[in-house]
Amino acid sequence: MTSTTTLTVSGLLAAVLVLVANLRPWWNGGREMKMLSSFGKGFAAAACAAACPGGILGWTHTHAATVANGAGARTSTAAAGTSSASGLTTGQLVGLGATGAGVVIVVAFLVGLACKEAGKKDKRRIVGGFFVGSVLTLTAGVAGALAWLPGALNAAGEGVVAAVQGSGLL
Repeated sequence: MTSTTTLTVSGLLAAVLVLVANLRPWWNGGREMKMLSSFGKGFAAAACAAACPGGILGWTHTHAATVANGAGARTSTAAAGTSSASGLTTGQLVGLGATGAGVVIVVAFLVGLACKEAGKKDKRRIVGGFFVGSVLTLTAGVAGALAWLPGALNAAGEGVVAAVQGSGLL
């Protein structure tokens, strides 16, 4: 399976369908923020993975477009009789350093633990959040809105390293 980081309109359709499936119960169920927590955990992990230039997290992120484009094209063709393979403007989160990578790994680990402890519905919501987050961070708009994230991850990691090394504590 080859990967692409170019998202099509069909791929966006797949992500929007998963997003709507996760937002609908929240909308109809009193709109309590805790109902979105599982989806948000997955989305946060995907945003962090989008900052990774490689590794398992980066690989997972780059393959999200391939999955979304295929699923969206099949859905669009079956439901409406047409498919749009036109690409969207791509975006990318860049600038993650070694200290930020440690923070990303901790976030992914915590989300993995949350997924392991979650019930069946919440596991689906976490995976759905990761899928939607991975797909949307491939677009120029969402990647541009999250351009601050790699710097924040790096700063958090540098703060931990400085605390462990005793910088400024004594």
